[in-house]
Amino acid sequence: MRATASRTSHPHTEILRAIYADLPTLADYADDDVVLHRADRTAEDPGLCRGVQAVVAHERALLRATGNTLVMDVEHITANDHFGAVLGVLRTSRPREIAMPFCGLWRFADGRIVEHWENAYDVAELRALFTTNGDGHD
Repeated sequence: MRATASRTSHPHTEILRAIYADLPTLADYADDDVVLHRADRTAEDPGLCRGVQAVVAHERALLRATGNTLVMDVEHITANDHFGAVLGVLRTSRPREIAMPFCGLWRFADGRIVEHWENAYDVAELRALFTTNGDGHD
């Protein structure tokens, strides 16, 4: 099997680019039964958001927790008919400044997003960021 380079972006690449530019637009591209695996998942708490409304509520909560300063600075996107991967840096200035590498993995079916795995480089730091006062203490 030979790999060939494509000069045009796959449509799923453009979908992912649009989502990372404006997280709540995920609703425009997601299946009603989409499943999101949160970055802060553990063996005890799988951190699932089920359904498009729950997923969008999760994304909006992230934006609120950062005073709408959250930016997903995309460095690389690759996608095909079945999967997409996005590498970049999560940046925010509230409740404190942070720049953390991330990798978002996506699964598509019939052109719709059906599953998403959030992956942050330092889950403990991410968890601390989203506590009530942002310093790791409630």
